[in-house]
Amino acid sequence: MQRLIFCLLILISLLEITSCASTNLAVISQKSYKKEIKKFIKTLKNQTPRVYDSVSNSSFSQTINFNLRKPNFVIIHHTAQDSLAQTLKTFHLKKTQVSAHYVIGDDGTVVQMLNDYLRAWHAGAGKWGKNTDINSVSIGIELDNNGTEKFSDAQIKSLLVLLTRLKKEYNIPVQNFIGHSDIAPERKNDPSALFPWKILADSGFGVWHNEPVEPAPINFDYEWALKIIGYDTKNCKVAILAFKRHFMQTDSTEIVDQNTLNAIYSILKKQ
Repeated sequence: MQRLIFCLLILISLLEITSCASTNLAVISQKSYKKEIKKFIKTLKNQTPRVYDSVSNSSFSQTINFNLRKPNFVIIHHTAQDSLAQTLKTFHLKKTQVSAHYVIGDDGTVVQMLNDYLRAWHAGAGKWGKNTDINSVSIGIELDNNGTEKFSDAQIKSLLVLLTRLKKEYNIPVQNFIGHSDIAPERKNDPSALFPWKILADSGFGVWHNEPVEPAPINFDYEWALKIIGYDTKNCKVAILAFKRHFMQTDSTEIVDQNTLNAIYSILKKQ
């Protein structure tokens, strides 16, 4: 318990270090951040051993073999707002109940809003494979973009630098760099079809299909393949749209033609 409290105290120290590089952020927001961290520390200090009535002769014996959870996914979003300042304001307001670890402006400015080990509220009710609580296993990155415009070169350059650090520091698998619409195809369409996923994949963040694309086998079960890749196929049409938004960005239809089958097969083989 003392070790976990110590870890959280370190997080507060990290906040103070981070805030020195972000003097433009509101002081009240910094104070609120620290206040929320201290709530967790207080909860841990006040936690008493839990003895369950259904188990006789129960006891509590603390182990020292633990640490903080590490992220295993990176989820990329676009903000659907008009400026970096507007997004920061939205994430500072408690009533919005939404946040991200990083926000990257159109000019390449990177603002860290949460320590990587903390659980941001960016994914919502998302699902990828058997992961049904994406917020607990991921880092959320928001790109300042309204969803209809091209992502700037400066923005993508900063993103690649950030992803390089995250991948190395947390040993995040190549396949686990995905978009919000991948994990929530019925609700979300970000980042838009204008996002340069191939550039990321060429740099080792996410996968892309081979060129030329290998033909899919006869009677290829594309729904099964989408599920293996990670998509929730409960609504297969929106899963197909999400797949195309990521991997076939010039095709915005629900049609599953031979090109679609080939692309799905190619991505399947990368898993």
